[in-house]
Amino acid sequence: MVGSALVISALSTSGCRTDGDDIERWTNTTQGPKKLVAVLTHDKYPLELRVEAAMALVKMKPRGGRRVGILGTDDQIGLVGALEALQPAEREKIVDAMVPLLEEEMKRPPPKAQAGQPTPPDPSFPYKDAAFALLTHSDGSLVQSEENRKRLRAALTDWCMTDFAVRMDESSQLYGMEQVLRELGAQGVAQLPAQIDANAKKIDKMSDLIAELGDAKAKLEASQNLVKVAQEVDSEHWVKQKAPGVEAANKASKLNPTPEQFKLQLEAYQEEELLRVFSSMKKVGGAPVVDYLLGYAQDKAKPEKRRAAALAALEGNMDKNNPAHVKAVLAIASASDTPDSIRDVALRRVGELPRKLVVDDLFGLFSNENWKIRWVAAELVLKMSDTSNINEFMRKIGSVRDMAITEPLRYGALLADLKGKEKPEEIADKYATRNYPVPARLSALGYYYEKGTKDQLSKVEKYADDRSRVPECREDAQDCEWRCAVGEGKSQEVKDVSTVGDFVSYCIKPAMEKRSSEKKK
Repeated sequence: MVGSALVISALSTSGCRTDGDDIERWTNTTQGPKKLVAVLTHDKYPLELRVEAAMALVKMKPRGGRRVGILGTDDQIGLVGALEALQPAEREKIVDAMVPLLEEEMKRPPPKAQAGQPTPPDPSFPYKDAAFALLTHSDGSLVQSEENRKRLRAALTDWCMTDFAVRMDESSQLYGMEQVLRELGAQGVAQLPAQIDANAKKIDKMSDLIAELGDAKAKLEASQNLVKVAQEVDSEHWVKQKAPGVEAANKASKLNPTPEQFKLQLEAYQEEELLRVFSSMKKVGGAPVVDYLLGYAQDKAKPEKRRAAALAALEGNMDKNNPAHVKAVLAIASASDTPDSIRDVALRRVGELPRKLVVDDLFGLFSNENWKIRWVAAELVLKMSDTSNINEFMRKIGSVRDMAITEPLRYGALLADLKGKEKPEEIADKYATRNYPVPARLSALGYYYEKGTKDQLSKVEKYADDRSRVPECREDAQDCEWRCAVGEGKSQEVKDVSTVGDFVSYCIKPAMEKRSSEKKK
């Protein structure tokens, strides 16, 4: 504090009494920060003048890109350092007087742009930064009064909720809005859900913050409001409202689309915005969001891409104890007219639910006429099973009458990942025998296609002459075949597979012969 002492001495012998005019002038001089700190830290000056010096440090313009008034420099302390240097009783007097002044400045409405002019800078930022610095520096000890802490937190909350989107992006802040809101926690975002509407900017960021920091009440309100936004964006009213803007953009870009092209432009715009809302819904979740997304995905009148996106947004959000959710997604997955892209996502959602809640319904899909539905359902069953469940799986898969070669090869690979007392190899050897139905045997042999090595060939060679017929593809099945490629390069030949022996000779053994025991995982 030697430098400050010298400044105080100079001020005392200058022949002039320090007043408010000096304080204001020093905010723009080279030695201003040092002089203001000297006034703030010395009890010879009236409290009002010391507080005025503190507030002058707050509003001082950045120098070299740094808010030296608040945080100081390497050579000179600022407001925070000056307050830290004071005894607690002295500091409390200063802070008590600063709090209402900071509140007043943070409550000032953001400036409005005049016609044809850029928006003026928002003068409240340094006061927000100062309030946050007081609350957080020195482990929060700069503000000793709990009442003052509450007032500053409330003022910061209100400041963040005013002109949220613009203030979020301001790069000159010492402390970004996200940092402030994380410090405030649930209190900071309690008012944020009310700002979510179809015309709001930064809905994605609002959703991020509410999902991370909000309490149950805030999340429920956000969930409800996101549904309202989605309903609005998905409406004809929204399209008509946005049409003039798209038309103006076309003219600015010298584009002249046909009426049909313009319609497609609007549809693409609507879809893009709706998918953005779905993304925000995924973050927030909640019963209103889940009910809306399930209903949207079930609506066959909606475009395929949007229905699939609605199901994707349900990831991690469905109530795992709600049978209605299971029923809804399984109905989508099992419907014969459900597009593959939608069915695939629906079954992924089923896979997130408890095994006991969904396994019977998944087994029910094994009899579906579309082998791809069984394929995905069977994968899910295996992924949520352990070795104690494998007998039930083999019994169910053993009863199917048609099958694609893709199925047993995939099921066998998944056997290798089963947890439990039995080793996957033991399971494969058990169910490959003639004691079990052919679909189950093929699935067991599929383990060796994925994991078998040269030194294990004897385990499968005994089935090379097995003439049991493999399940055939349904007559109208798409992408279903029973073929394997044998050999390499120009000598490679595609062989039809019609028996268990063919499956072993043309598919399993060639794969095992390429794999040495040291490569086995």
